Amino acid sequence: MSGRISREKKTIQVMIKMYCHVHHDTTDELCDDCLQLQNYALERIEKCKFLPDKPACNECPAHCYKPIMREKIRVVMRFSGPRMILRHPYFAIMHLLDKSLKFRV
Repeated sequence: MSGRISREKKTIQVMIKMYCHVHHDTTDELCDDCLQLQNYALERIEKCKFLPDKPACNECPAHCYKPIMREKIRVVMRFSGPRMILRHPYFAIMHLLDKSLKFRV
C-alpha cells in the first residue's frame, strides 16, 4: 500500500477520533458507533477499485459508501476538517496537496 493511502487511512482515523472525543465524550477509545464508522471507512479505502491511484473520496466518480455511512462521514469531516489545520497540520496540508494534484486513474 502506498504512503499516500496509508496517510489517508491515518487522516480518517484522526478525524473520527477528534469528532468522537468532542461529541461522544470519549478519551483514548472510540465509541461503538465511531469505531464502526472507522472500520467501514478503512475497509472502503482498502477495497477502492482505483488503487493505487485513488482520488480523494469527495472527488471520486464512484461513490462506494452506503448512503447512511456517507452522511456519517460527511458530518465527521465537516466538524474535524477545519480543526485539522491547527491540531494536525501535516495531515491537513497533505490532504490539500493530494486533492490539488488530483490523483486520477
